[in-house]
Amino acid sequence: MLGRLNNAIRNQRISREFGIDALTEVLETYLPQAQVNEVRKAYLFGAERHEGQFRKSGEAYIYHPLAVARILSEMHLDHTTLMAAILHDVVEDTDVTLDDVTERFGRDVAALVDGVSKLDRAQFQTKAEVQAESFRKLLLAMTQDIRVILVKLADRLHNMRTLGSMPHAKRRKIARETLDIYAPIAQRLGIHTMRVELEDLGFANLYPNRYSVLERAVAEVSGNRRNLIREVEQTLSKALRDEGIGAAVVGRQKNLYSIYLKMRRKHLRFLDVMDLYGFRLVVKRVDDCYRALGVVHHVYKPIGELFNDFIATPKVNGYQSLHTTLVGPGGIKIEVQIRTRDMHHISESGIAAHWQYKLGSGGAKAPQVRAREWLTGLLEMDHAPGNSLEFLENVKIDLFPDEVYVFTPKGQIRRLPRGATPVDFAYSVHTELGNHCVAARVNHHLAPLSIQLRNGDTVEIIGARHARPNAAWLNFVKTAKARTSIRTYLKNLRDDEAVRLGRRLLERSLDELGLSARVLKGEPAERVMQAFEIDDMEDLYASIGLGRRLAPLVARLFLKPDQQGGTPIEVAAPLAIQGTEGLIVEYGGCCHPIPGDPIRGHVSMGRGIVIHRVDCKSGIQQRKGAQHDWVSLSWASDVEGDFNVELRVQGPNQRGFLATVATEIAESGSSIENVNMSDRSSGMADMRINIMVRDRIHLAQVMRALRRLDIVERVQRT
Repeated sequence: MLGRLNNAIRNQRISREFGIDALTEVLETYLPQAQVNEVRKAYLFGAERHEGQFRKSGEAYIYHPLAVARILSEMHLDHTTLMAAILHDVVEDTDVTLDDVTERFGRDVAALVDGVSKLDRAQFQTKAEVQAESFRKLLLAMTQDIRVILVKLADRLHNMRTLGSMPHAKRRKIARETLDIYAPIAQRLGIHTMRVELEDLGFANLYPNRYSVLERAVAEVSGNRRNLIREVEQTLSKALRDEGIGAAVVGRQKNLYSIYLKMRRKHLRFLDVMDLYGFRLVVKRVDDCYRALGVVHHVYKPIGELFNDFIATPKVNGYQSLHTTLVGPGGIKIEVQIRTRDMHHISESGIAAHWQYKLGSGGAKAPQVRAREWLTGLLEMDHAPGNSLEFLENVKIDLFPDEVYVFTPKGQIRRLPRGATPVDFAYSVHTELGNHCVAARVNHHLAPLSIQLRNGDTVEIIGARHARPNAAWLNFVKTAKARTSIRTYLKNLRDDEAVRLGRRLLERSLDELGLSARVLKGEPAERVMQAFEIDDMEDLYASIGLGRRLAPLVARLFLKPDQQGGTPIEVAAPLAIQGTEGLIVEYGGCCHPIPGDPIRGHVSMGRGIVIHRVDCKSGIQQRKGAQHDWVSLSWASDVEGDFNVELRVQGPNQRGFLATVATEIAESGSSIENVNMSDRSSGMADMRINIMVRDRIHLAQVMRALRRLDIVERVQRT
């Protein structure tokens, strides 16, 4: 009885604060009455469908969608978005269908509701897949209508405000997701007010003890420094007024999460972070920004390296402002941001500052332009091969907080994440340029592709038609576009190689059974494809090339049913290895086979063929298993490329031993990949050196050259 009474009292309080009447009072300040009536109609429908449903905290469920609509109304969102906010859970949590929403409220409202709704968990194997695919659905719906993500962000914000009724583990999980995904999206769209609240609520629920300690510390410090803030505000206001510049000067407080991140990232003490005061100057026109900059630099001494002009070069989310750091009263550092009223409005609300959200409409402002660029990148990532978990990983990578600004040779500015490399730059210009880049000039000097770019660098990409992406690039690229493009190219390349290798393996196995390649077409092929439930023989070749199916077993299916128990009529010639099979053929690191060595191949699941020397000890142990996992191989007559081989070189432990050996190897036309030196306490140097050679003849030449050295006592291949 007491519980029901408390719930009733709580619902009455919430009804006054978040009820439909309180919402319509706000809406009537900026929407026509007819549209306000449409929002009320959506409320009546949602309230009826959510009747009898309650949240964990005990209040009636309808107050949650109403609160979401209230958050969006404070941004002056249009009535369609507000209706979708009120109805955003009816499809997911009631028996209402999207067709019902479309019939009653129109396609636009239904599309927004569908974009925010989660997917049916029964379609997926794991909870992680459900979450990743639901997030993918949300972001792709956002590419059609940006209002989808605004509804979702408001939904997440209200959920975070009311997270206290959830179990501790659930709170931490939701808080982590908020900090990893939703707050960065708000940042990317320039919605500062929402981003700050999401970050602080996420911080409070993920690390409650750290939050409490930091909150108390900030309160103590802020109370002691109000006089200094007031002094700076008055000094700057008077100086600007004397120059005829009308400006609002306000001291500001960093949000707790940004303080925490700065302390952790830069390993700073709390007092070192709080030593930086922030002030915001809001003026009328752009030229007033630069005039005001001159005034504040005259009043307080600027710190030259701590100045950024985000008006000339806006941030990736469209944010514009001048940032300068000064030495204030008593030697205290103060940070000043100078912007116009429009810039301030956009910095607080981002893309929500203009509620004409159709991306194709004219007159788009900076946040719309930046959002459009980002959404285009999301579509490119979605078109790339890979599952929802990979898509989510790439989106997280793309939600970077800091940028660098670099220039093309023609002076165009490219925005990239901090830590980006010339490869990221190349892919930002065009995918084909990235795929074919071989080198870069940074500030007119040749530089490695892995170098991290800095603000103001001029970058020129050198390309070659024959070049292709290198898997090693994935170790240093920073942008999601570069990572996705490289993975897509390598996957397609691997698939093509797998098809070619798989066909050769299957044809060889058919030869062993006395069958010709003609059976790969017509009725026999149809029968085998039906058995494997595939529509294309290339799928079968690829699965063989990747080691997912064994060619000898597949080949037997091409025999007539009455012949499948028979034995091979003849043994086919070994499969020829050309050295150009790339990603599908691997060379065993245990024995380092090179052209000229007798070899065999082990068909490894998902790796294709791993080549071993016939006398390899590891290979001999593996051959004790199933014989059909092994393939007879030989080297083709026109083998190309360099191959890794390991040498053991011994000699006296004296200065210059390694240098002498390395010089001789280089003069023999080889290169050193790696050197390991064992214990030298006995007075002997025992080195294992990995070198690149063309074949056994080339290896013999290198070994002879080393043996001729007086300093070398023993050379052998391992």
